[in-house]
Amino acid sequence: MDLVLRCLLLFPLVVVLVRIVNRRQLSSLEPFDLVLLVVIGDLLQQGITQSDYSVTGAAIVITTITLLSLGTAYLNWRLPILRMTLEGEPIILLEDGRPIERNLRRQRITTAELAAQARQNNIATLDVVRYAVLETSGRISFITNT
Repeated sequence: MDLVLRCLLLFPLVVVLVRIVNRRQLSSLEPFDLVLLVVIGDLLQQGITQSDYSVTGAAIVITTITLLSLGTAYLNWRLPILRMTLEGEPIILLEDGRPIERNLRRQRITTAELAAQARQNNIATLDVVRYAVLETSGRISFITNT
């Protein structure tokens, strides 16, 4: 029962931390980000299981985390207000070829990064972009004037 309680306490913490992390960073993991996620996973495992190395303990933890994840996904699907909290909403980064500096700054995206993403989508210049939208997945969608 102790393992289940630790899962119940640490799972929401992980959900909040992942939500706080910039969604752009989650969509394109750099080597440092990947190492950080592995370290967090290891620390989470140590915090949950402590010195319990039994198969039964591992099964309890895996089952509990899986059920919490399924429960979160279900609530996310059923309750729109929770969806906004967990996933956020798309953010307009550029409108009619003009960057929205406040949104770029909040998401820690430079105009140069935005232009690079546009070029990767075969858009030569930001002037032809009607909207650039940072989706909840962390990807940037471009809607052109043509």
